Amino acid sequence: QVQLVESGGGLVQAGGSLRLSCAASGRTFSSYTMGWFRQAPGKEREFVAAIWSGIMRNYADSVRGRFTISRDNAKNTVSLQMNSLKPEDTAVYFCAADPSGRRSYTPDEYDYWGQGTQVTVSS
Repeated sequence: QVQLVESGGGLVQAGGSLRLSCAASGRTFSSYTMGWFRQAPGKEREFVAAIWSGIMRNYADSVRGRFTISRDNAKNTVSLQMNSLKPEDTAVYFCAADPSGRRSYTPDEYDYWGQGTQVTVSS
């Protein structure tokens, strides 16, 4: 069983930055694919970024070039650095873990989820 706890959300003005962190339990964290998803009110949960096989990363087109996903396997953490934030980035952001270690982009591929952290970007 893996438990994920997100932190770092908040209110920021457009153009600002936030850094989200996710602390994970479990001894096999380093082998998991870790992802960030977000869900805005009335919308489906959508992929934001994923990291797997140590250094492989991918991003949604809407955040590529502005967001950076990283992980620290020694500390069992994964982070999402969000720069140049836009009002349309406003959502609840979720950390997720996929034990397969493969490239994973859809919510169904992830077995473990955090409780989410709110990010609000004002215009």
